[in-house]
Order: sequence, then structure tokens, then C-alpha cells
Amino acid sequence: MKEKVRGIYILLCFCVFTPLVLQAQTDEEKKLCVVSACAVALLLFASCKSDDDPFADISTAKKDRPKEEKQKKGGSVVVDEKTALELFDNTPSFGIFRDNYFVTGVPTNRKIDKHSADAKFQISIRQRLTKSILPFKTFLYLTYTQRSFWDIYGKSSPFLDNNFNPGLSLSKALIYRKQLMGIAVLSFEHESNGRDSLASRSWNYISLSGSWFIDYRFSAQMKLWAGWVDKEGNPDLLKYKGYGFMAFNYQSADERLWCSAVINPRRKFINMNTTLEINFKPSPKANEYFFLQYYNGYAENLLEYDRYVSMVRVGICIKPVLRNYY
Repeated sequence: MKEKVRGIYILLCFCVFTPLVLQAQTDEEKKLCVVSACAVALLLFASCKSDDDPFADISTAKKDRPKEEKQKKGGSVVVDEKTALELFDNTPSFGIFRDNYFVTGVPTNRKIDKHSADAKFQISIRQRLTKSILPFKTFLYLTYTQRSFWDIYGKSSPFLDNNFNPGLSLSKALIYRKQLMGIAVLSFEHESNGRDSLASRSWNYISLSGSWFIDYRFSAQMKLWAGWVDKEGNPDLLKYKGYGFMAFNYQSADERLWCSAVINPRRKFINMNTTLEINFKPSPKANEYFFLQYYNGYAENLLEYDRYVSMVRVGICIKPVLRNYY
């Protein structure tokens, strides 16, 4: 298991720091990126030696699942508040936050060639900052998500844009009549592409999101945000980014199929940015999914937030257990 984790760490460091090295303008910046990559790799390898497996939430959840199965009632998981809080508290402190994936695809609204086809990957992790439950039965997390757009088929295969999204989140389990109804999250987040001059894009925002477990197979999520944008680089970002989204998820009984739809209203809720995703697990014992993603709208990346895109991509995805966050 540890060898697999080490392999994932190597891939993680490569995906995160390669775009930074390629974008570095001076030798000093490149050296700094390389040194940072080595430091992070050593830190991750050191953590791999501990008993707290960062990916153990996958196996832990599967071990605990038979208990949950016995408590199903009317398609919902019935669990008292104490058990729900213990489940959150016993989850490994370091793990996956949002979907981690690598996909490649082509546009549906323009000519397909080596310039319009691309690759896209997302790395998302979270670290719980508290050892136990905080007042009001909440949990504090540090989160980090990076989404990169790679012109992999073009000459010299440059990265088009890298979007960095760190955040600080306070989450609370929603319990009603001994049933885990969902999760509420209050977050402060920053998102930028790490570039300067005319290519600089950034904004900061406070968000409030809620996930509802309609039953064991269906869930819904809503997220609203209030943001402060860079008045020079992207003064009209929210015009294309909107002020929130709604997501709907379906998970099959054997947990091998995930289907999701994310609707992001913009421009006074008249137009929508839309994301459709299908995940299929080839083996019940695997945690990797074959991944199909379709995006239609604006603001898929920060650099070209005001450009309309329609892309279909396929690849591999690793998902958080029993939840979807966007």
C-alpha cells in the first residue's frame, strides 16, 4: 500500500510543480520551484511512513460501510449524531477533497485540431487542522485545489493556464431525527493563476455551501459566494463566473457508477455554465474511475474567463468517498 502511495506522491509533485517550472522566467525562479518540489516530496514521503495513511479514508469508509448498510431505512442512512461525529472525527486528517483527475478532449463548437484539443487535470487535497471536534460540533479544514489546462498537442506542449485555489473551511454535519441529512461548509477561498501583467487573474471570496443526502443514491449541493475581484486584470469576472451553482449527483447501489450535473447561473440567471460528468469504476475493488466530462459555458479557466468553450473530455478520476465537492 505504501509503495502505491509513494507512486501517487511522485505523480502529485510532478503535476503540481512542472507547470510552475515551465512558466518560470529566470533561472532563480526555476531553482526555487525545483527546491520547493524536493521539499514537498520529502515531506510527503515522511508522512507516508506514519500510520496515518492519507488515502485511508477510502478503506476506512469501506470497512465501516456494512454498519451503515444495516441502518438503511427508506433508502437513507440512519445514524445518530454521536456516530456521525465520530465518523468525521476518525477520518484521516489528510486526504482527497474534490475529484482528482486527468482528462483530454476536443471542442464541440469549433474545428478539431492540435491547437483546439487539450488536456486538463485537477489535484485537490484537504488537511484537517484540529484533532477533535470544535465548538458547535464543527471541523476546520485547510483545502487546496489546482486545475491546469495543458496544450499538450501543440508545439512544445505549453501549459495554457494554471488555477490555484487554496481555502480555509469550517464544516458541520447536519443531523435531523437521527439521520445524517448533509454537510454545511463556510469557506474563505482565494483563486488566481499565478501570473503577472496583462495575464494576471485573481479573486477572493467567501462561500457558503450545503450538501443534502436525498437518499443513499441521490444527493444535491448548492454553493453561493460573495467575491472581491482584481479590478485591473478581471474586473468583470463575476459576470461570467456567476454567484453560485447547483449540483445533482447519482451513485449506483454498487457504487461503481457516478453521474453528476452542475449548473452555474450567470448574467442575472438567464444563461448557464454547465458541467456534466459520468464516472464508471471498472472493478469493485478499485478506487479509479473512467471519467467522461462535458463543459459548456464561460470561465472554465481564469485566463480566458470571457471566452465561450464547449469541450468533451475523457480520462481517469479518483473520487472522495461518499461525497462530491465542487
